[in-house]
Amino acid sequence: MGSSIVIRNGTIVDGTGRAGYAGTLVIEANRIARVAEGDAPVALPPGAREVDARGQTVMPGLIDAHCHLAFDDAASNAEIFHQRRNALSALVASYNARKLLRAGVTGFLDPDSVFENMIDLRDAVEAGVVPGPRMSCGAYALITGVGGTAGRLINDHGSTGYYMAVNSRDELVAEIRRQIKIGTDWIKVHVTGVVPRKAHLGELCAWNLDELRLICDTAHALHTPVMGHCRGAEATRLAAEAGFDFILHATGMDERALEAIIERRIPIAPTLTFQANLIDYGHRIGTDSSLVDLFAREIADSAPTLKAVHDAGVPLLCGSEAGFSMVPYGEWHYREMEVFVRDLGMTPLEAISCATRNGAFALRLEGEVGTLEPGKLADVICVHGRVDEDVCVLAAPDAVRTVIKDGVVQDLSDLPERRPIPGWRLATMGEHLSRSVAFGAGAARP
Repeated sequence: MGSSIVIRNGTIVDGTGRAGYAGTLVIEANRIARVAEGDAPVALPPGAREVDARGQTVMPGLIDAHCHLAFDDAASNAEIFHQRRNALSALVASYNARKLLRAGVTGFLDPDSVFENMIDLRDAVEAGVVPGPRMSCGAYALITGVGGTAGRLINDHGSTGYYMAVNSRDELVAEIRRQIKIGTDWIKVHVTGVVPRKAHLGELCAWNLDELRLICDTAHALHTPVMGHCRGAEATRLAAEAGFDFILHATGMDERALEAIIERRIPIAPTLTFQANLIDYGHRIGTDSSLVDLFAREIADSAPTLKAVHDAGVPLLCGSEAGFSMVPYGEWHYREMEVFVRDLGMTPLEAISCATRNGAFALRLEGEVGTLEPGKLADVICVHGRVDEDVCVLAAPDAVRTVIKDGVVQDLSDLPERRPIPGWRLATMGEHLSRSVAFGAGAARP
């Protein structure tokens, strides 16, 4: 628990949506004690540490509502399913957690993890064994035999990577209770999945309404909320009607799905950063143009309904889906705010609230974190430039100058060099070796 800290001379953006203002922020122990507007003198608590935030935005720490810390920047599901080892993946995740802190992320939700080991990392962070942001987490994501997003790579029974297949009502209830017993904060359900023979239809809803209601009834009876991976109108609507507490993605909504979300005020983390990165930068890494076009359509088609959700006062949260090679840790946690501004028409202040105040819901710490108000837990970052005018100032490598989590100034020095781990990455033979590749188009064999 920290001692007293006084942050002076910065522009305070408190996460509530209020315009930035000059002021002084005082932290005592692990909570915000005072936020003083203007340049009036503020008495220093005995032994207080001063932080000069001149030219900087003083704001709540970012909360990433969709981040897979155990995936380790994987290039494919196959790598996650077959290359990861339990204890080692937790150790590597603890290294990656420090990348998040250096990017200004003071809290995140890890929806599902290999071997459920993010429950252990969360407990280690809370106990002070390793440094890292605040965490909430799911265990294995529940799927039916046809669910998930990796087709035949997923076993029909038991666990595969971050999935758990359940094939009867009894199995479903037993697995939810088991996950709650071992300490999960959330039950995650892959409501939609890809069926290989029907991949042209996109992700299909893999559960019926009665099954989804059973999930919610079982989890809620044990005071545990339920979140769902939902792409497409049917899945989003059924999840809402079943009583889900939180929706990841919610792309492709129709009017019925939109009405169900707004009526029940179910928060959504669209998590469009992955798609935005492929659209904007996929050409630099050889991404197939058809995939780029697919994701561009997903954002364009979903933006109006997501904007309608926001305009109706339903919380949108920012999530990066960091954990895959397209969204490596520490690099893109700000970018969902950029997408919200660019594609949903939000102001920077609205987007900041989505990445801070609204994110407290994902941590199950509503009213405790996410805004700079007296009495709140002291999770604060100082960023060079005016984030309230342009959220992309966070993209600069040295933008985040100070990170305070739970009233303690965090170490932002460079991490130790990481070297390759034997057998950790999925080996590849490279591209298809045709004769034209080998010898050149039309060239005679040498």
